[in-house]
Amino acid sequence: MLKVDHVAIVGGGFSGVLLAINLLRHGHARVTLIERRADHLGRGLAYGAAGAGHILNVRAANMSALPDQPAHFTDWLTAQALGREGSFATRRDYGAYLCAMLDEARSAAGGRLAIVQDEAVDLVVTDDRAVIALGSGQMIAADIGVIAPGNLPPHDLPAFAGLCRPAYVNDPWSADIAAGLGDADTVLLLGTGLTAIDCALTLDSAGFGGTIIALSRRGQTPHAHAPTPPCVLRRERPAGPASALLRAVRRRAGEIGWRNAVDELRPFTQDMWRAASDAERRRFLRHLRPYWDVHRHRIAPQVADRLDRMRAAGRLLVRGAKIASARSDGDGLSIGLRPRGDDRIETLRVARVVNCTGPLGDLRRATDPLLRHLSTRGIIRPDPLAIGIDVDRQCRALAADGRAQQRLYVVGPMTRGAHWEIVAVPDIRRQVWALARQITAAHWVEAEGL
Repeated sequence: MLKVDHVAIVGGGFSGVLLAINLLRHGHARVTLIERRADHLGRGLAYGAAGAGHILNVRAANMSALPDQPAHFTDWLTAQALGREGSFATRRDYGAYLCAMLDEARSAAGGRLAIVQDEAVDLVVTDDRAVIALGSGQMIAADIGVIAPGNLPPHDLPAFAGLCRPAYVNDPWSADIAAGLGDADTVLLLGTGLTAIDCALTLDSAGFGGTIIALSRRGQTPHAHAPTPPCVLRRERPAGPASALLRAVRRRAGEIGWRNAVDELRPFTQDMWRAASDAERRRFLRHLRPYWDVHRHRIAPQVADRLDRMRAAGRLLVRGAKIASARSDGDGLSIGLRPRGDDRIETLRVARVVNCTGPLGDLRRATDPLLRHLSTRGIIRPDPLAIGIDVDRQCRALAADGRAQQRLYVVGPMTRGAHWEIVAVPDIRRQVWALARQITAAHWVEAEGL
């Protein structure tokens, strides 16, 4: 077992900050938290770039950042007079909650927590330490290094390569997507998932009175949360290939409702993913992922109502189609679309296109200097499905030769290749809590490792 006196964490978003807090709670090691953007500290991209109208997709009762204190967030929310356990809190309020947790941890830790505002540009792992190089030239040596990169910006679809702002916004969180638009304009959102919904709400909140078209191959949008009838949920992990599981879920949906049928899988999803072969995982991603996403990752009822009003007014259209071409056309773009189930090409002129395809997962396309350098030198590698960074079950980074790095870990959404369900708060909080207890040996102290 490694003796750990100092842990350095690269990334001060939700995953990195929560890992730091848990390390301080469960052990005596020093923690250095490295974040290049002060406004992202504790909030990350999800909560730092949120507008006033952006609502959490999970009820407050299940949004505690601490798995061993399930009422932690609702107690805070109630104390701030911002909601109750059944509420869907705003993402801004959740960001404030995380920052309050970090401030409290920093105050209680004394000198054990150091926060460094800088960019990590490289990292070297030796037999006895991990050394992180910062953009300022400073070097930080620790017993263990942890990368918490959060969600990476989306990659460009081929048709949009070379196009630029203001007509094409490749990262919806990096710009004011409503700036310069008029009520006669049309905005095309590439994607119909949660990111596209956020962008539609952003445009609406900014007073944009034009037309918003959200487009994906299948034209499916996330379903809304709703009350579910009480039922007895399964206690054992379902077995069998994906085809058998799909039939079983459909059968259960007829018995207990589709929301319950999906929700009862949550305790088993990671183990089901780990038990699947690479071929089964690829089939899932190719054929079932869009359907899983819209049923599993739901939106708050008030968000669904708002979107329904926009659609009823003709201000929001959702379409199923493929992008065939894109070219500059005056101040806007001319887009060639192939509607789903049709061979004809339809031309659409828009004032702006916003890339809402979701976070980049392919490590080979990452532009972050740290990830690029680590990947080039074989210290980390893409997972077999190219949806994240390859790690083992303990979150240790796997080198190009498959060897688990003893002093380098990865946490958060970029570990989805190993865990799949690792993008929502309930999953990430469990991951970083378990890792903190592993690093500090708290699980042995309390006999959980026996």
